Amino acid sequence: MEISQLRALREVHDRGSIAAAAQSMAVTASSVSQQLAALQRKAGTALTYKIGRRTALTPAGLALCAATVEVEIALAKADAAVGSFKESTKEPVRVAAFHSAGLAFFGRLERAVMAGGGPPVQLSDQDVAQKDFATLAADHDIVIAHRMPNSAPWPPSVRVTPLAYEPLDVAVSVNHRLATRKSLKPQDLLGERWVSVHQGFPLVGAIEMIGTMAGEEVDVVHRINEFFVAAALVEQGGCVSLMPRYLVDQSYFSDLILIPLSEPRLGRRIDILARPEAMERAGVLHVVATLQTIMRELLEPPHSRRPIPLEDA
Repeated sequence: MEISQLRALREVHDRGSIAAAAQSMAVTASSVSQQLAALQRKAGTALTYKIGRRTALTPAGLALCAATVEVEIALAKADAAVGSFKESTKEPVRVAAFHSAGLAFFGRLERAVMAGGGPPVQLSDQDVAQKDFATLAADHDIVIAHRMPNSAPWPPSVRVTPLAYEPLDVAVSVNHRLATRKSLKPQDLLGERWVSVHQGFPLVGAIEMIGTMAGEEVDVVHRINEFFVAAALVEQGGCVSLMPRYLVDQSYFSDLILIPLSEPRLGRRIDILARPEAMERAGVLHVVATLQTIMRELLEPPHSRRPIPLEDA
């Protein structure tokens, strides 16, 4: 049974005729008649009968009309509950992020929402390939994701809020032969041993591009997805890697130096992904705004370099 059919039955009962019901519902009398006929077929018994020019309800019709009132009450309560849920900043917001983003954002986010009266957050780190970030939005209200600028855009199933464009720099030890350089070209990295990420993750292609431009296949000796583990390895001086400029806190690594590439221009987009319905919730919008504030803070000194504008990336 459809709610429109039940409402037609109720209006006929309250107003006494199909014509009056149609006028109140802003539809044609024929439409009301069709709704009643469909409902009667579904019920399997007569629901109305004629008394002169009036239309009255049979006992079965009266019972169904009474039940319709309860249905309307339940729907009103559901609408009110949904409205309250959408406006509430007390409902938990589930946030997922890739590892370096989790390290950079999670502590600050927890502190900010606790201090600012925001919604409680439920945090989860997710180490997935780029193509799988959008899928995470089915299980989390907010997903902090990254992708390379020349890769396929995020699917239309998620709403995208850009956070920043983050350049990728070459990470070397303070004792490395290139440590004093202000910038690097691919040819400068000939013969280096590389720390890359696992196959299927975006940085693989970026590192391979450096080798292609230098005219040799890069020598990947380690595959580590967690940048902090890679940074600790690079500090020992035996290899190099690509590192994100803003989300790896260099204060943890006194012997690590990040050197920008003059060519090729490498970087990644950091975005917030969410299903459209999640972005209707006040609590989710509060967390999104907080993440945007945290990102702006991460771009300030001691990270002295400014982000590349999104439209130029």
